[in-house]
Amino acid sequence: MNLNQIHNVYFIGIGGIGMSALARYFQNIGKKVSGYDKTPTRLTDELIAGGMEIHFEDAINQIPIDYYVENTLVIVTPAVPVTHSEWNYFIERNYTIKKRAEVLGLITKDTFCFAVAGTHGKTTTSSILGHILYESGADVTAFLGGIVENYQSNLIGNGKTITVVEADEFDRSFLHLHPDIACVTSMDADHLDIYGDSSAIEDSFREFADKVQDKSHLFVPKGVPLEGLTVAVNEEATYMAFNVRIENSAYVFDVQTPTEIIANIAFGLPGRHNLMNALTALAMANSYGTPTEAIVKGLASFKGIQRRFSYQIKTDDFVYIDDYAHHPTEINAVHQAVRELYPGEKVVAVFQPHLFSRTKDFADDFAKSLSAFDEVILLDIYPARELPMEGVTSSWLMSKMTNPNKSLVLKEDLVSKLIKIDSKILVTIGAGDIGEMVPNIKKEMEGRNAKL
Repeated sequence: MNLNQIHNVYFIGIGGIGMSALARYFQNIGKKVSGYDKTPTRLTDELIAGGMEIHFEDAINQIPIDYYVENTLVIVTPAVPVTHSEWNYFIERNYTIKKRAEVLGLITKDTFCFAVAGTHGKTTTSSILGHILYESGADVTAFLGGIVENYQSNLIGNGKTITVVEADEFDRSFLHLHPDIACVTSMDADHLDIYGDSSAIEDSFREFADKVQDKSHLFVPKGVPLEGLTVAVNEEATYMAFNVRIENSAYVFDVQTPTEIIANIAFGLPGRHNLMNALTALAMANSYGTPTEAIVKGLASFKGIQRRFSYQIKTDDFVYIDDYAHHPTEINAVHQAVRELYPGEKVVAVFQPHLFSRTKDFADDFAKSLSAFDEVILLDIYPARELPMEGVTSSWLMSKMTNPNKSLVLKEDLVSKLIKIDSKILVTIGAGDIGEMVPNIKKEMEGRNAKL
């Protein structure tokens, strides 16, 4: 398939974080872009403001009439049900229909591709890498799974020769890609509704890693059982960060590369997991030949990603942090970062579980991770693409938690509950629609604190 011959691109599920990055890309290269999504969000508002026609009702008559032509590409997200009438309309008329991963495969086949895989850390690592390459002057486009604060976008650059992509293991999507330089940040069990067990997901990561022909262009944390160059903090590795300290609420560290020591690197994102993400991005850029000074400058100027340990309120009296964490390992990373930055302070965490299957598969681990906070407020499970599972509820999850300071609240009652908390630190966590609640939580907490 030749993307140059495509005039129109129609997205079914255009508001997804990965889909919207592709939509922006196609608009940037001169294609006409339109689409459907289930509900309006801040992301769809931005796309509409940028000139895209988007509707929120599954109705064939809402498809713009000038898309009823042969040179229209239809891109569909896996979250859309097979009964979707617009999708079936295009299927019945033999339109070219691709999944997002397949389209990224077409794009990366004709570019030099940096691919970032792993069950955790993909968005942050790929965003840091995209920022470094863009700031260094590389002809790059980075497709990202989060809104990067530096650009207020999930798309960096408009380059034609280099791509940075998140290599998503969901539905084995990353096997469509054509990586030249890649990393695997972690291989924890996840998406067991797709894979069945942890050995199957590890096999899939190995298959992805085998797509990198030159193993000196594959980067893995020390201890991950894949052949490649290793990255580690305070451990012997091909790329080793050491002499790590915190200065002015930011990490400062040194790195030993295969050829040099880079001293006094500054990086502003908290948490040891983010230190590993930064080190991995540094290693990938360094192996490509990006000048050391450009890498150091890029790390220092990276401002972070929305919903990745994102400060909403940061005063001497009160701190509100929002994070996308939806797996026990990610919740542990948030907890570690909060404790490191605010030792001794009471921390209240609000968590919205994401998917019934994930909650069921990792219930004991979720309970342990959440119990580490001083107080936990649970919301009901966000179903996303799933139907309810009997017995799998937030109440059931809460019963497994050992921390007695726990409660279950409805979304509509959350703000009134939060206004009464007595802690200095508030963290909201989850990958569902809790992110849409953050602006209102921020507004109400600012109002409360102004009265105190």
